[in-house]
Amino acid sequence: MALGYILGKSSAKLVKTSLNIPLVLMLSVIPDIDILIEHVSGLASTIPHRGPIHSAVLSLGAFIPLFMIYRKAALPYFLALIQHMLIGDYLTGGQLELLWPITQQKFGIPTPIDSIQNISLEIFLFTSSIVLLLVTKDLSKLFHSHKSNLLLAIPTFTVLLPTFLSYPLHVPSLMIPPHIILTAIFAASITIELWAIIKNRNVAMPMG
Repeated sequence: MALGYILGKSSAKLVKTSLNIPLVLMLSVIPDIDILIEHVSGLASTIPHRGPIHSAVLSLGAFIPLFMIYRKAALPYFLALIQHMLIGDYLTGGQLELLWPITQQKFGIPTPIDSIQNISLEIFLFTSSIVLLLVTKDLSKLFHSHKSNLLLAIPTFTVLLPTFLSYPLHVPSLMIPPHIILTAIFAASITIELWAIIKNRNVAMPMG
């Protein structure tokens, strides 16, 4: 999420387009929805974690129509998505079906998630993203009512909350504070939007 936001924000400034922060954060981890598919639906044999949903070919194919419609404005969102496979997961653990459906060969560097290299990089990127959120005042935007805030439920339930349930991966203890901070931010953002929806519905209800 940290790297997805940093790349999305930087490229949005480069192409001079506004950025939907919840959408970028969601896209940065959407491939990990296969975690829920694998461990909740029982389809681990057909859709394993880091399998087809982590395909760079599939991601590019999905974004071609978006590039045709939105042109350069789609670039920040594409970078937020594709970095998940080509940088984040490639460098940590590997075993990605990057070229599915062309081939099921697995790619990546088998760096352990609890290695000092990975932990250091994770904390650096997390800290950098928080600083960028504060400097650009994007963090305050997450605490304003907007329907896209509800998109933050996806990273919350696919990446953050599973950490506290101890599946599907062991998360190093040094990474728990960032998970708690992001969970708190996302929960507040989602709650603000849900409250706004409830309030608007109550106002819209006819008297009697």
